[in-house]
Amino acid sequence: MASQLPPIYYILFTAVTSLGVLLQAFVLLAMYLAVRRLTNRIHAITDDLQPHIVPTVAAARSLVEDVSPKLKVASTNVLEASQTLRRQAEHVTATLDDLLEKTTAQANRVDEIVTSSIDSAAHATQAVQQAFSVPVRQASAVYAGLKAGFEVLRRKNHSPRPPEDEFCE
Repeated sequence: MASQLPPIYYILFTAVTSLGVLLQAFVLLAMYLAVRRLTNRIHAITDDLQPHIVPTVAAARSLVEDVSPKLKVASTNVLEASQTLRRQAEHVTATLDDLLEKTTAQANRVDEIVTSSIDSAAHATQAVQQAFSVPVRQASAVYAGLKAGFEVLRRKNHSPRPPEDEFCE
């Protein structure tokens, strides 16, 4: 039941496959030649650049080797300076806080002293006023009494006297 294909199909299949393999071989050959040309160009460029690159790389390496310890020292110094500044800032903050507390306490004391002085002055003023006003009022009262008494006496001395004859009869 297997059907037999004519031999021409086998020949055509073999020819097409051979042409495909041959085409693939040409493509691979072209790729090889292109890569070879590119490799030669890259070698030429690197050969031209090698006299410049090698000293540059050597100088860069020397610079990195020279700068690396200095950078380590500089970073250590910056770290130490930062820590010192932090400690000093904390010290200044603590000092300012203490000064602020003392200033507030002194301001409160001064306020109490001034308030006490004002109260004492007011009390002293009141006491002096009381001490002077009572005697002055008493003196004024005595003066007013004396004045009234003298006026009464003066009126009696100036008033006409009734004749003695009239009373005797």
